[in-house]
Amino acid sequence: MKFTTVPGRFAICKLGAASAIPGWAATKPVFSITATPDELSIICLEASVPDGIQTERGFLALRIEGPFAFDAIGILQSFLAPLAKASVPMFAVSTYDTDYIFIHEKHWPQALRALQQAGHELQQAQSSKN
Repeated sequence: MKFTTVPGRFAICKLGAASAIPGWAATKPVFSITATPDELSIICLEASVPDGIQTERGFLALRIEGPFAFDAIGILQSFLAPLAKASVPMFAVSTYDTDYIFIHEKHWPQALRALQQAGHELQQAQSSKN
């Protein structure tokens, strides 16, 4: 399968469940906001996160080239299994069309090698330079 990198460095943030969605969270090229009864979880460009927010920084992202049908099976798993085998921790987010995988920059070269060794193809897109 093909994948591309997403430009930018990302942060994964946690706010309280009762928190309002902050304006700084909606930063392109990619952001994700998930509200649960326990937390408000935000993935956004790390430069937009203000001080004082519970945050893990230094993530890079890849995008599995979709779109995929809703009944497609094993797409995300085909990426996660080689990462797990290579001991690369990750954070995945699924969208309507595809999946994004966030990997800390210290594991990035190892992750790219593992995915390519598993037969996945890194595509160079105009907007994907990390």
